[in-house]
Amino acid sequence: MLFEFRLPDIGEGIVEVEVRKWLVKEGALVAEHQPMLEVETDKAVVELPSPHAGTVVRIYRLEGETVKVGELLLEIDGNGETSRSASETHPQSYGIVGTLPEPDTDADADSTVLATPLVRKLARERGLDLSLIRGSGPHGTVTPEDLNHFAAPQPLLGDDFGPVERQPLRGVRRSTARNVLASQRLTAFVTTMEEADVTELWRLRDREQLAVEAHGTHLTFLPFFIKAAQHALREHPTLNAAIDDKAEQIIIKRHYHFGIAVETGEGLMVPVIRDVERKSILELAAEIQILGKKARERTIVLNELKGSSFTITNYGNFGGVFATPIINWPDVAILGFGRIVERPWIHRGEIAIRKILPLSLTFDHRVTDGAEAGQFLVKVVRYLEDLGLLFVESM
Repeated sequence: MLFEFRLPDIGEGIVEVEVRKWLVKEGALVAEHQPMLEVETDKAVVELPSPHAGTVVRIYRLEGETVKVGELLLEIDGNGETSRSASETHPQSYGIVGTLPEPDTDADADSTVLATPLVRKLARERGLDLSLIRGSGPHGTVTPEDLNHFAAPQPLLGDDFGPVERQPLRGVRRSTARNVLASQRLTAFVTTMEEADVTELWRLRDREQLAVEAHGTHLTFLPFFIKAAQHALREHPTLNAAIDDKAEQIIIKRHYHFGIAVETGEGLMVPVIRDVERKSILELAAEIQILGKKARERTIVLNELKGSSFTITNYGNFGGVFATPIINWPDVAILGFGRIVERPWIHRGEIAIRKILPLSLTFDHRVTDGAEAGQFLVKVVRYLEDLGLLFVESM
């Protein structure tokens, strides 16, 4: 019996995915629940298992293609019969004077390059050597697009002003583009800024680094930023919230699940650390390290990327000072931390060189106003400058 495997509803409102990698080939025997392919959603890489045991008869989608929910991915022969190759199913042709030349198959006899007859014909017409072209299709199959890219490696002249290069908007970068546009469209965003003297925090971090590393964890400033923000949110709960637009209600969240922006090689991801109020600085440092690694290696799962109540972004790691971070919708606020710089500062009535941290808070003006946002930032600054208060209230 022939089964059609179509892209299932993965949940989370996902309507389409990108085929990232095929884990099976045509003609391969697969077991029920065996992973067949990796797809990239708006948030993570997901493996899709086979719903039936049998033989993969045909794969319909190439790696890199976008597939919508319900569209056909492949066919499986549930009887377990391995499909025969073209050479087995196509009888040899004979003429009056002997054997006739056979048409091209998916692989030439003198080549291991995978390509369809159409691609081989196009390559011959253009004088291209298929062995020199890296295929982007399933199992390295050369596609017509690969021929185009190989034949025209120079930048395209896209306008009258000079050369340009076109790159596909895919994967994490595409989902980031969609999410930030949705945030800008659905929120009334405003950014307010403040500065904190974190000289004592800097000294504490340096002093305790070796002790923390003994536990297998690297101590950054981020766990302290998280704790300071969480304490300030207890006094300003409307920033730890979402909006139900249909019901015209503000949803105050009584849990503290922080989204932490992580830059990966393919774009920005926001893993979520849950129940930060219950975790120590050391526990937060360890979890940040684990989630960051999983995000960069694309091994993170959907459940680790959803459910945030507030978001933090530490763009100071990349040299930024002040910024206007975009709200991680449906959260209503995001707190950004810039690069710590040494500056003259009034400390205990005297001018001294201190380490100063810039802070930027973007909030949805429909939920609160500049007065409360400013008060929230002042509280965050107070906790970062008075570490004793931070640790006392964390107990």
